[in-house]
Amino acid sequence: MPALMIQGTTSDAGKSTLVAALGRYFARCGMRVAPFKPQNMALNSAVTSDGGEIGRAQALQAQACGVEPHTDMNPVLLKPASDIGAQVIIQGKVLGNMQALDYHHYKTTAMNAVLESYARLDRDYELVLVEGAGSPAEINLRDNDIANMGFAEAVDCPVVLIADIDRGGVFAHLVGTLELLSESERNRIVGFVINRFRGDLALLQSGLDWLEERTGKPVLGVLPYLHDLYLDAEDAISTEQARRESKLKVVVPVLPRISNHTDFDALRLHPEVDLQFVSVREALPACDLVILPGSKNVRADLNHLKEHDWQSQLDRHLRYGGKLIGICGGLQMLGHSVCDLEGIEDQPGTESGFGYLDFSTTLTPQKALKNVSGLLALNRGTTEVPVQGYEIHCGISHGGGLNNPAMLIQDNGGLKPEGAISHDNQILATYIHGLFDLQDTQQAILHWAGLDSDAAVDLSGHREHQLDRLADMVDEHMCKDWLKKLATHPT
Repeated sequence: MPALMIQGTTSDAGKSTLVAALGRYFARCGMRVAPFKPQNMALNSAVTSDGGEIGRAQALQAQACGVEPHTDMNPVLLKPASDIGAQVIIQGKVLGNMQALDYHHYKTTAMNAVLESYARLDRDYELVLVEGAGSPAEINLRDNDIANMGFAEAVDCPVVLIADIDRGGVFAHLVGTLELLSESERNRIVGFVINRFRGDLALLQSGLDWLEERTGKPVLGVLPYLHDLYLDAEDAISTEQARRESKLKVVVPVLPRISNHTDFDALRLHPEVDLQFVSVREALPACDLVILPGSKNVRADLNHLKEHDWQSQLDRHLRYGGKLIGICGGLQMLGHSVCDLEGIEDQPGTESGFGYLDFSTTLTPQKALKNVSGLLALNRGTTEVPVQGYEIHCGISHGGGLNNPAMLIQDNGGLKPEGAISHDNQILATYIHGLFDLQDTQQAILHWAGLDSDAAVDLSGHREHQLDRLADMVDEHMCKDWLKKLATHPT
């Protein structure tokens, strides 16, 4: 079959990055190529062209391949709502919440959706680049596996195993993973990639020779550590945050179930913004703007903020003239209450909000999933500022505070109000993710927050540049003969 699977010795070994890199490389070669991840567990997600939800990493990989993201590219998405439970999304639509053990038994059914989606991609593309999840050597998860070798065996596709040398122990990772696989699984691994290498390759060569002799499998590439590589994170928040003198200080609390923190990528790259992710357990530092992010469990995260005295700290921030934005779950926290009588995100119940805006939210089983565009309504009567983004939420908010909207969104040929602005102009609330991605919107909101500058980050151009860097890296550091064979004879 025209597929290649990238599996890793550990989480964060570089699977997502290598799929994106190969996708851009083969797209530049003129191939019709698509990404595919059978099962993803992540709280950063994206809305697809067919109105579903997939992991953000697969949306980025689709961009690398030059194609629109589609729900078939990530047929199973798990969004953790607690330590032992998650919302299960099948082919872009919510199936419901499951505890870990229940989902483990459900995986045989989920495999049907995985194979259906893969078959459609297999039909429509010359090459499908498949990303595994975690490690294929998790012994306790081998039964009913749909994410790694279980899938590879089902569709009979070759596998490349990638390991991160920057972690240390790269040869132990590779050889140890092989030892824990079955004979048929070992046989389908066609080679290794060593990721994030820095130093003199000559000092590594003896180890590469030993690895090839020990396993009988080739090293297909040693990829260098790319400094300042910055792409949409699959889930984890990067700790690589530059502290710098800036004109605007922005703080985002790291909620236990924070979701879609990629909303802040443009601000992290902005030359005149110092964005800090701060633990809820820490005191709120002095800043110009606080942004309450999205959450997969709004009531629990809201309660967590209140338990750590963020109500009084936000009160003080606003008294001293600071600005406050709530995005999606953050919007819901700013109202009077969040009501979840059906147990959509957690146990049924109601949590009082911060009460800064006059509305309340009720969670419903129907999930809003849509890409949106429209106009920013911060300064009516001034130059129109475009807004573009996406909505992913289960809540419906209602109340008088929404009569002073933050946005005007295209809807059936007209414009409808969205979000809210407080009457004192200090608080902005919206359901729209990707709020800072467009330069004009980014500039306008940062001006509202107090930044006296017209500087802005071209996030789309930045992504394209980073994807091209990855493709150039593949071209320079991976086996040319193997790449050529894959491009001309993908079967």
